[in-house]
Parts: sequence; C-alpha cells; structure tokens
Amino acid sequence: MNKILIAALILISGQLFGQNLITDRPDQTESSSTVEFGSLQVESGFLLGFSDENFNSTRQILLPTTLFRYGLTSGIELRIMSQFESIKNNWQIIEGISDLEVGAKIQLLKKENVNIEIAFLSHLIIPTGTSELSGDKLGTINKLAISHEINENLGLGYNVGYNYMGAGNGDLTYSIAVGAAINDKVGIYLETYGDVVEFQELLINFDTGLTYLVKDNLQLDFSFGTGLNHSMNYISLGFSWKSYKKQEL
Repeated sequence: MNKILIAALILISGQLFGQNLITDRPDQTESSSTVEFGSLQVESGFLLGFSDENFNSTRQILLPTTLFRYGLTSGIELRIMSQFESIKNNWQIIEGISDLEVGAKIQLLKKENVNIEIAFLSHLIIPTGTSELSGDKLGTINKLAISHEINENLGLGYNVGYNYMGAGNGDLTYSIAVGAAINDKVGIYLETYGDVVEFQELLINFDTGLTYLVKDNLQLDFSFGTGLNHSMNYISLGFSWKSYKKQEL
C-alpha cells in the first residue's frame, strides 16, 4: 500500500499546454518530458494517506517527499528521490527516512510534427532507509511514459510499468490521466491508476487535482485520491521549482 500512496508525479496540462515548468507531480502519471540540460528541478510536498483493510487501519504521512531532477543532456535527466515517512498502524507508530531512489528518465521520441511524446523512466531503490521502513533489498521501478495533445487545451498521458522490490514476482503498474488548461496559470486533471500486485490482485484508484503557476519556475499543487476496489484515501499539497537552465547541448 505504501507505494500506492507515494506522490512522485505530473500534471498533464503543465506538459501539453506550453507552460515552462513541466512537473512529475501531483498526479501518478510520469511526464514524457525531461528537464532541460543544466536545469535543476525540485518537486516537493506533503501527503496524508489512510487505508483500512481487514480491520488493520493505517495512517501514512510523507513530509516532505522530494524529487530532484537534473538535466544531464537535452533528453536525459538524473533523478533522486527521498522522503521522511511516518506510519501509524493501529497503535504503533514508525517514523524515519524511506529507502533512497536513484534513477534516470530518457526521452525516446519528441517531434514537433508528431502528436506523441515517449520517455522511459527507471529508478533503483537502495535499502538505505530507517530499519523499520527499509525493504532491506535492492528494488527497481520502471515506466514507459506516453502523452498526446488532443487540442490546445486538453491532453492525455498514460504509463505502463513494472516494479520489483527484491522478492516475489513484482507488480505491473498503470495510469491514465486527462489534463485540461483552465488558463495560463491553472490546470486540472482526472486520473485512474493502480497495480496488478504479484500479477494476481488488481488495485484500482482514482485521483484528481489542480496546479497553479505562480511564475515561470514556481508551481503550487493540490490533489486527492481514493481506492475504487479497496480502502485507500490521500490528500496532498506541494510545490515545484526550477533553476534557470544553462545553454542546451
């Protein structure tokens, strides 16, 4: 359940409608764009999540959850993700740093005359976290990110992926998001996402949210989501900031 509640994430409208700041939050669908060469982008926020399965009540707080993105070239970015996590399971509280994620996103296709963008993302999960929160094994997160522009105010993005946490068969992942630009500063999205856990159990979720572009390199966001076939709810607030880029290669 923890990975379902992690907000490491984009708003499709930010990607498709000309905003200078393209982010991987607040939704679950990773963008098909990479950070420009020489630019550092920081995406951080707060998440409060709840789940209740088989009389086992869990509250999760991520504060902060932070993704660092740096443009190595015009089509490759380095990614580092870290977060402080607090989990209350019934009456037990566990707090500490989650396992570190290090990875990259590679843009595979981006052409002005083709209405599709494609990128591949992969993270290595390194067991460096607090003992009670660490998976104690190397893991990996992998996604193929694809997006289309429907018109100048509407876009579609979707991901398919595979996660392996060091044991078992791993999980298939999916997400589909529709984003709309309300104006030059405000965007909204609707999304469904989930997992096929161990290739056996299908989890289906829904979330929605909005972003507000304060200025070209600063964006605020709000989102919330719920499980459709299982008990899960979350609410999240965050921001994204980008440094001024160097001249591209």
